[in-house]
Amino acid sequence: MTDIPIDDRGFTLGHGLFETVLWTGGDLAHWDAHVQRLERGCRTLGLPTPDRAGFHTAAMAALADAGTPARAAVRLSWSAGSGGRGLDVPQPPTPRLSAIATAIDAVSGPVSLATARVRRNDRSPTSRLKTLSYLDNVLARAEARAAGADEALMLNTAGEIACAAAANVFWIRHDVVFTPDLDCGVLDGIMRREVIAACHHLGLQVEEVYANPGRLAGAPMFITNSLVGVRAVASLDGQALLTSRWVAALARAVRSGSK
Repeated sequence: MTDIPIDDRGFTLGHGLFETVLWTGGDLAHWDAHVQRLERGCRTLGLPTPDRAGFHTAAMAALADAGTPARAAVRLSWSAGSGGRGLDVPQPPTPRLSAIATAIDAVSGPVSLATARVRRNDRSPTSRLKTLSYLDNVLARAEARAAGADEALMLNTAGEIACAAAANVFWIRHDVVFTPDLDCGVLDGIMRREVIAACHHLGLQVEEVYANPGRLAGAPMFITNSLVGVRAVASLDGQALLTSRWVAALARAVRSGSK
């Protein structure tokens, strides 16, 4: 466990990035994709990229500290490091790496969503990054839980469908799979990419769109992230949704592709 100084910019300003990687008893799933996404985020934030070997070593050390469980979430944080008071980035920045692993169970069954009032800021470059500042997502999830749902559906500042608090969002109409365009303020999710690739493999049309909530209107939905893979949505704002055979088919395709 890394001690974090009180002047660390990740602690004081949320200045930094993180990745959460699924460990499945011998494999860090989609490891290269996670590392590459963090490196892209570093370029956006003007941070040096971590040494890849050291990044992997930190993940494995965290798993060892946790007793190397059969299934775990491994979170790696890359903060901007220590700096003086204020907003200006110290030059050169000296990022700090920390990692923690937590045993988790596999999830099963569909999830319920509630539309949150908290909006995704599609005009901010950080909306497309996994930054250490995730408070909007925390508030959206809390709002959904207070409404009796499992997860939040977040809209952006234009009122368009964006994402869930901790997942990408998809829906299906007439055998076409839709997902919000990245410019809606959407994280470039690892599983989002996997699902799009699986759609092409299965011969399914997939469209990245700008859409208002009316486009959902009872359509089959599913959410994706690196820990749950593909998970069907049972209801949105208390309304039961239709099901689609393609949700299970895509879940199988993504699972087989991760081996």
